[in-house]
Amino acid sequence: MQDYILSCESTADLSDAYFQERKIPYVSFTFHMDGQDYADDYGKSMPIGEFYRRMAEGSVSTTSQVSVGAYEHFWEPMLEAGKDVLHLSLSTGISGTLNSARTAAAELMERFPKRRIEVIDSLNASSGFGLLVSLAADRRDEGMGFMELRDHILGIRDQVNAWFYTGDLTYLCRGGRVSKTACVFGTALKICPLMRVDREGKLVPYAKCRGKRRVQEALVSEMLTRAQGGSAYEGYCYMSQSDCRGEAEELAGRIEAAFPGLSGKIRIYDIGTVIGSHTGPGTVAVFFVGKEKE
Repeated sequence: MQDYILSCESTADLSDAYFQERKIPYVSFTFHMDGQDYADDYGKSMPIGEFYRRMAEGSVSTTSQVSVGAYEHFWEPMLEAGKDVLHLSLSTGISGTLNSARTAAAELMERFPKRRIEVIDSLNASSGFGLLVSLAADRRDEGMGFMELRDHILGIRDQVNAWFYTGDLTYLCRGGRVSKTACVFGTALKICPLMRVDREGKLVPYAKCRGKRRVQEALVSEMLTRAQGGSAYEGYCYMSQSDCRGEAEELAGRIEAAFPGLSGKIRIYDIGTVIGSHTGPGTVAVFFVGKEKE
């Protein structure tokens, strides 16, 4: 048994069952909607379908990063049990939670001088963050030690590619990622922007596509260009979606046809309540291992 624990945050957007099975504890962000605070906990506090229904009906969700105190409460039992902690965090290009995590880690290590907490910036979000956690868990389960795994994660995190598009520009506009003018004209012209996560872990526009079919074709083309081994890619492919499962399954079918050697079927997860507060419903994202991000 390893003498350390691999942990992460709810914004990795896999599932509670997955993290339970892989023995990866996670700490939850929170969101505020209709006058109440809820935990971002894979539908336990609020079913994910209800969350997106409320958004579609006009409710606004605001999010809060994990506090220093919440990190301390999360990690303290692990340290008391004599375990070190290797923690992966949501991208600093999206959230400031990494600073809270590192502050909490420093304070706890003063109280537990024989223990160590390493906090790593995933430089990714949603199930791309989750894919990096999965890759780390694979190496942990193979017996990789604490420092070796830390270095391994730092070496591969820029290879986790993240591409996504949305059919509704409203929420990207609200978050300042698309201008109001672009939102108006893009909606009128049925523009679906193809976006990616860059080397700094930020969401950036990549291409403007007319309609869902074309944006899906563009995404598959980018994956063919960037995945390890091209069409012979044999690694994991994860997807996440916000209240558009059928559309995600359609894209998954296109990808599986283009990449017959994938490691198992594509896993499709929900975009959780915190990431979904910023993307809104109608977003589809694809994550895979490939060329280093630009």
